[in-house]
Amino acid sequence: MDAIVKMLEKHQPFFEKISRNIYLQAIKDGFLGCMPIVLTSSIFLLIATLPGVVGVTLPQPLIDWCNKLYNFTMGVMGIMVAGTTAKNFTASMNRRMPAGKVLNDGSTMVAAQCSMLLLAVTQFTTKLDGSELSVFDCTSMGTRGLFSAYIAAFITVWVYKFCVSRDLTIKLPKEVPGAIAQNFRDIIPFGGAVIICGIIDVVVRNLMGVPFSELLIKLLSPLFTAAETYPGLILIQAATAFFWFIGVHGPSIVQPGIDPIRLANQAENLQVLLAGGHPAHSLTFNMSLVGEFGGTGATFIVPLLLILFMKSKQLKAVGKASIVPVAFAVNEPLLFGAPMILNPYMLIPFVAAGCVNVSVAKFFIDNVGMNGFSFVVPWATPAPIGIFITTNFQLIALVFVAIIILLDAVIYLPFLKAYDKLLCDQEAERAAELGLESDGAATIAASTPAPVIEPTAAAVDSEPVADQPEPAADASAKKDVDGLKVLVLCAGAGTSAMLANAIKEGAAQTGENIASSAGAYGQHTAIMDQYDVIVLAPQVRSYYNDMKADTDRLGIKLLAPRGKEYIDLTRDPAGAIKWLRENLD
Repeated sequence: MDAIVKMLEKHQPFFEKISRNIYLQAIKDGFLGCMPIVLTSSIFLLIATLPGVVGVTLPQPLIDWCNKLYNFTMGVMGIMVAGTTAKNFTASMNRRMPAGKVLNDGSTMVAAQCSMLLLAVTQFTTKLDGSELSVFDCTSMGTRGLFSAYIAAFITVWVYKFCVSRDLTIKLPKEVPGAIAQNFRDIIPFGGAVIICGIIDVVVRNLMGVPFSELLIKLLSPLFTAAETYPGLILIQAATAFFWFIGVHGPSIVQPGIDPIRLANQAENLQVLLAGGHPAHSLTFNMSLVGEFGGTGATFIVPLLLILFMKSKQLKAVGKASIVPVAFAVNEPLLFGAPMILNPYMLIPFVAAGCVNVSVAKFFIDNVGMNGFSFVVPWATPAPIGIFITTNFQLIALVFVAIIILLDAVIYLPFLKAYDKLLCDQEAERAAELGLESDGAATIAASTPAPVIEPTAAAVDSEPVADQPEPAADASAKKDVDGLKVLVLCAGAGTSAMLANAIKEGAAQTGENIASSAGAYGQHTAIMDQYDVIVLAPQVRSYYNDMKADTDRLGIKLLAPRGKEYIDLTRDPAGAIKWLRENLD
C-alpha cells in the first residue's frame, strides 16, 4: 500500500496540472457563478410543488407565479453560463496575453451569450389568432444548452484573443473617451465570434437537420448512457475520490464534464415527477449527496466512528472537531486532521465508500421504487435531509440513508482500527521517551502535531505549488495587520468560511480591526481588489501561481497555508491573528 501511495505522490504534479487546465477552470468557475440561479429557482419550485405532497392545495395564481420565476431563471441558465464561462476564460487568457493587450471580459461575456443563442435556439414562425408570430424554441436555453454555452464561450474568447493580439480593431482618435473607444475596438472581435457561431449553426442544421445543441446531445448520448450504468457511476465516483486522495480537488476535475447531463437528467426527473411518473435517472446533479455523503470519500459516519471506537487521543480529537462540519459536507478538518489524504490506510475506504453508495442508490431507483433526484438542494445541506427532500419526501429514502450509513461504517471501520493501532503504538513510544504514563503521552500527542506517518505526513504537508515564494515577499506584506480586509477562498465557500470565522473571532478577542470574508475560487475576480490579503484554502492551493499573477498586479498579499496548518488555524482564532501578523511582518 505504501508503494501505491508513493507512486501517486510521484505523479501528483501531473494531476495538479490537469486541475489547473484553463478550460476545466473556466467551465467549473462559470457554472459556479450561476449556482444562485440553480438554488433560487429550486426554492420557487419547491414552494409550488411540495405542499401537494401533504395534501395542501395552493392558489393556482401562486403556483403559476412560482413556475414563472423558475422558468425565467433555470430556463435560461444556459445563456447565463455562456457569459460567466466566457468571463472566467477571459481572465485566464488575459494572464497569457502580451503586455499592454487585454481582452474586455464584459464584451466577451455578451458575445458568448449571443453566440450561444445562435448555436442552441431555433427560430420559427407560427400563427396565433390569424396573426403571424416569430417564436423562439426555448428548450435549449436552459440546462439542455450547456454544451453549446461552453463551445460558444471558448470560440468567443479565442476570436477576441486573435483579434486583440493582432490589433484587428477599429481605432479612434485619442480625443474620443475611453469607454466609447473600447466599444468600437470590440466590434470586430464581437462580430467575428457571432459570425463564426452563426456559420456553425447553418452548417449543422443543413447537414444534420438539428441545432448544434441537439447534435452534441445526439453524438454524446452513448457516452451519457454508459455513464448512467453501474460501472459508469462507479468510475465517476472513484475518480472524484481518487483525485482528492492525492491532494487535488476531485470534483473540480470530474464534475465540469458531466454537469450538463446531470442537470438535464435532474430536470427530466422533475418533469416526470410532476406528471405523476417515476423519475428514473440516477446520474443527476444531487447524486453528489450520495457519492459524497458528508463530503468526498463519503465521510459522514467517520467522525462518529472516531469518537466511539478509536483509542488514539489524536483520532478522538479529530472526530470531535470534525463531526459538525462533516455533517454539512465540509470535511477538510477530517481530511487534513486525521489525515486521510495520502494516508495509505485510508486509500481503499476513501475510494470504495462513495462507489458503494452510488451503486446502492441506482439499485434503489431501478428496483425498489425510490425516486431519482428531482429537486436541487444546496451542496451544504446535510446529506440525509437533502436526499429525503430531493426524492420528494419518500420514506424509502430514509431506509436508503440508513443502509448506506451502515455500509460506510462497515467499510471504514477495519481500516480506521488498523490506523488507530499505529497511532496508539506511536503515542506509547512517545510516552516512554518522555517518561510519562501512556494516557498522559496520548494527551500530549493529541495537543501537538500529528505523529509522522510515512509517507502520509510528508505528503500532506508537501508543497504542491511549484516555486512558491516564502511569506512576506512582496510590498503589501509591509501593511500593518490592523485595519486589514482578508478574503479566504476555497472551492465552494464552505472550508473558507471556517477560517474566515476564526479570523473574525480572533479579531474580536484581540481587539484588532480586521474584517474577513469567505468566498469560492472563481467568483473572486470581481471583488478581490477590495481586499488586502487573500488566503487560499488547501483544496485550491494548486491555483497559487495563477492567483499570484493577479495579486501581484493588484498589490495584494497572497497566503496559502498547508493542509494541517490551515485546519489548526480554523480552531485557534487568536492563533489565526498571530499567523496573519507573522506573515505580514
